[in-house]
Amino acid sequence: MMSSPLTHFLDFTIANVLHLAGIVVLAVICVRLLRGAANKLVKAASAPGKAAQQVVQQREAQRKALADKVYRTGRQVIWIVATLTALPEFGISPLPAVVIAGTSILAFGIGARETLRDVLAGLQIALEDQFVTGDTIQAGDIVGRVEELTLRRTLVRDGRGALVSFSNGEMRTVSNLSRDWSQAFVDIGVPAGMALEKTLQALESAAAELRSDAAWSQALVDGPRVLGVQGYDPTGTTLRLQVRTVPTRQDEVCRELRRRIQLELQRQGIAAVSGR
Repeated sequence: MMSSPLTHFLDFTIANVLHLAGIVVLAVICVRLLRGAANKLVKAASAPGKAAQQVVQQREAQRKALADKVYRTGRQVIWIVATLTALPEFGISPLPAVVIAGTSILAFGIGARETLRDVLAGLQIALEDQFVTGDTIQAGDIVGRVEELTLRRTLVRDGRGALVSFSNGEMRTVSNLSRDWSQAFVDIGVPAGMALEKTLQALESAAAELRSDAAWSQALVDGPRVLGVQGYDPTGTTLRLQVRTVPTRQDEVCRELRRRIQLELQRQGIAAVSGR
């Protein structure tokens, strides 16, 4: 008579019980180790300078979400392996289940190579803290704000208001325009024959006025600084200023700096021929 799982269960010995207990204990240990490894993914995010606390919280939330996904997936794999390992103790061969599972994994791997590539790239983005939801990035010719980030894709709202979807595996080079600080340059052109030192002093006065303004100082990381002569030709001289701001505020700071420069040049009777 062929033995069934029920008759095999009735014939359980102490050795079978110990084997099952060992499998369960080993699975529990593996789950605990996985939990610890997943927790290490959630590092305390930091944002030097004057970066907003909200950005720090977004980074921590993204890492926590990743750690939870890794833990849940790994836990399921551990208990599936433990179950297959315990089947012989009940007189059940795990070979058919292993063959089916192996075939399914192979078929999925062949049919979903692009998806696996995107997921691995998404893991890399999160683990390396390349960018988070809310950051402004440039991927190829697209510049915009990240509105959603998953392990498979990234959604970016560009300057036209369009929602652009990227597969994570396609983004080979990404520039994060929101990390730590942003930088911009302001060029001012003055006509030939204009007193250079007087113009530089006027630019420094406008820059100092902006630095001392409490309404704008919170947006500044460094500068504005007058770098000096950027270029010259028979028609005039180009002078350059540099400013570093908290992430993504460089454009509005530059607009305000240009406004103050124009007013200062007008007060001192200096004509500007161009500026950008």
